[in-house]
Amino acid sequence: MAGGIELDTVLRFVDIAVDALSEAREEIDALNVYPVPDGDTGTNMYLTIAAARDAIREVPGAPKRAALSAFSRGALLGARGNSGVILSEMMGAIARRISSASKDERNAEVMAQALRQATEASYAAVGEPVEGTMLTVARAAADAAAEAVKDPAARTHDVLKAAAAAARVALGHTPEQLDVLARAGVVDAGGRGICVILDAAETVLTGKRPVPVTQPLGQHVIPVPQLAPAGAGDLSSDGPAYEVMYLLDTQDGEIPPLRARLGELGDSVVVVGGDGLWNVHAHVDDVGAAIEAGLAIGRPHRIRVTHFAEQIAAAAGEPVAAPRAHAPVGRTVIAVAAGPGLAQLFSDAGALVVEGGPGRRPSTGQLLDAIAGSGAQEIVVLPNDPDSVRAARVAASTAESDGVGQGLRISVIPTEAQVQGLAAIAVHEPGRTFDQDVTEMTATARHVKHGAVTVAVKEAMTSAGPCTPGDVLGVIHGDFVEIGDDLGEVAIAVLDRLLAAGGELVTLVRGAESPEVADRAVAWVEEHHPHVDTVVYDGGQERYPLLMSVE
Repeated sequence: MAGGIELDTVLRFVDIAVDALSEAREEIDALNVYPVPDGDTGTNMYLTIAAARDAIREVPGAPKRAALSAFSRGALLGARGNSGVILSEMMGAIARRISSASKDERNAEVMAQALRQATEASYAAVGEPVEGTMLTVARAAADAAAEAVKDPAARTHDVLKAAAAAARVALGHTPEQLDVLARAGVVDAGGRGICVILDAAETVLTGKRPVPVTQPLGQHVIPVPQLAPAGAGDLSSDGPAYEVMYLLDTQDGEIPPLRARLGELGDSVVVVGGDGLWNVHAHVDDVGAAIEAGLAIGRPHRIRVTHFAEQIAAAAGEPVAAPRAHAPVGRTVIAVAAGPGLAQLFSDAGALVVEGGPGRRPSTGQLLDAIAGSGAQEIVVLPNDPDSVRAARVAASTAESDGVGQGLRISVIPTEAQVQGLAAIAVHEPGRTFDQDVTEMTATARHVKHGAVTVAVKEAMTSAGPCTPGDVLGVIHGDFVEIGDDLGEVAIAVLDRLLAAGGELVTLVRGAESPEVADRAVAWVEEHHPHVDTVVYDGGQERYPLLMSVE
């Protein structure tokens, strides 16, 4: 039979698949002991297919190609967990093959090829494929479909019938391939989900009811689902503690090095997608590093972080400690400080301080921890460093989307210098409305002209010319504008530039090294700009003997 697989058939499939996974989700969750016994594989696969169903139903009357594209994108955007991400890649590959089919192709051949491409895509998406998992079950189904379609008389339902039967047999073998399954006395949870989906596809074309999970399949019997006994597949003390997922807008060529970097940070790495949008999944200990790997090459969003210990405890019915004893209330400011003196200044102004600075900038995870631990309902974040602005924004987005606090409001003011943060917090007023407070702090920070002096540690070409180790560099708004050999002279040159357009207040922040340069700067301002006020703080920051601002 040719003419292409009809869209109505796809719509019936997604409805039946969603219903079937809804019924089987608890059973599949109970089978979940690999790669982490967190008891959510069935739920993740159900939510992924449900998202794809919702997406295709939201474009009624759309041409088949557009509807299938919506289905594929819906699966990608809605994918949850390791199993969900792999499943979304499979569904996307199948949708693309059905969409590209010509009228002259046999539907049975299209379906067999779609299953093959789905399997290849899923293996390619996984950093380190493991046999005895849903990958193995999918491959067995594709192999059986390819064999069945060799018969010129084979129809689509013959292909799906063979694929579903082979998947069930392969599922029965998974404990022989993966020791953790054998020890727990269960088959692979993701593989069971694949069987449910293939059974749904067969049902659409034949009306046949799926084989019950406890029915003997050839010589293999799928064990009745049971929770893994204590210790079976448990997280080790040095194993990854968190599941991190996010969508990533980036160029497709950036994905191989991203997979490699996530593989260095943890395991269960799955990155799927294409055309600039990717779904990223990994199990790691360092949440911030996993997110920052995405930040380095694109825009992560819809970030979800799951702590396995809490999830496993919840699945076992054990009490999970609440992150806060009380609902979030009030307003607070979180400030990144680059030195002990700066930390004290921010703290004295009422801010919660996160340590930062060159070489020890805070991770997204650290900022997220600060947000979660603040106990506040309204939070203003001052990154005070250009490289920390994006991390702060990701932390804020994660906290808001993941329900760190009911009704939580977070605003990241993009301060790129410590002195901008000091100016912003100086006008912070909790008595104002949140929006008014943020507006005033933002406006103040933007009007601050800021500079600094530092010492070159290597040869480089700067916007002010070439520098060598030991040269003194003058910085304005992050750009090198002066090169010299005397800290005081370069500091004065920077101040002269900052004050060229006028100003009423100069703020100087002494660093940990060469604090005397601040005294020379004060003397120069008093001599050349006697009507300008000067305030000096001991910041204790490293690498920058003097930070400066003009307001």
